Amino acid sequence: MQRSLLGMLLWAAASGFLLAADLRIGVVGLDTSHATAFTEILNDPAAPGHVPGAKVVAAFKGGSPDIESSWSRVDGYTRVLQEKFGVTVYATVEELCRHVDAVLIESVDGRPHLAQARPVIAAGKPLYVDKPMAGSLADVREMFRLAAAARVPIFSASSLRFATNTLAARAGAVGTVTNAVTSSPAHLEKSHPDLFWYGIHGVESLFTVMGTGCESVRRGTNAAGGIEVVGRWRGGRVGTFSEGKGYSGTAQGTGGALAVGSFEGYAPLVAAIVTFFQTGVSPVPPAETVEIFEFMEAADESRRRGGAEVRLSEVR
Repeated sequence: MQRSLLGMLLWAAASGFLLAADLRIGVVGLDTSHATAFTEILNDPAAPGHVPGAKVVAAFKGGSPDIESSWSRVDGYTRVLQEKFGVTVYATVEELCRHVDAVLIESVDGRPHLAQARPVIAAGKPLYVDKPMAGSLADVREMFRLAAAARVPIFSASSLRFATNTLAARAGAVGTVTNAVTSSPAHLEKSHPDLFWYGIHGVESLFTVMGTGCESVRRGTNAAGGIEVVGRWRGGRVGTFSEGKGYSGTAQGTGGALAVGSFEGYAPLVAAIVTFFQTGVSPVPPAETVEIFEFMEAADESRRRGGAEVRLSEVR
């Protein structure tokens, strides 16, 4: 959520953050490589892309018994955090919150994110929620509602949002973006709507350059047989997500074109998270994150309707 400079400073002072040399970070969900990768970037000064100002000191294992990529990895990642980085593992999220200044929800499964966020928000801890923010659009909305009511800073984003050219296009490097196509893998997980699980990366790149204002989507198939979703924005602008093997894209604007949508590692995202924790200012407006999930939910509805156009207002 956005804060004025004065409000930001008052919040940080009241939280004790202006006095801390390093923020104490808690990680919820040790079933993804992000948990170990982010911890290394924060805790190891010799790590490539090291981000100072915060350290992971606490964790909660989590894990989802019905997702193989979760339960098969959680114990291994837990050992890495304990043995390599000396992180203390707590039995509950509530207990973890008593020992940290801010929290990263990293559970690979988006479905438990709302339940995991509730005690964090109740404890007043700034919160970053990794992709997908939740397993449903309704849960995304509820997470933002709870955080706003408690005046707790919260945001969610893919690391692809912070690629250099993607941010440049957003900042006006090619003028007003009139047409954009972004591509990423879109592996599916039966417990989540199709694009939520992995297509979120390419969709996040698309919204980073296009901004909000998508009015409708139509889902089809690209030339390679993958998912393709064409979105129509206000003013006749068009943004397309196309499933692919890598991370790429092009933004066409009134002032030229630029290659966008690349993956440049996790360090830019981690740096944005630390700044967010230090200031309480979200780098992504909540309304934009909500619209990203409306886009993906409308794409699923278009699939159910055989590729018919679906207005985002229908899922909203």
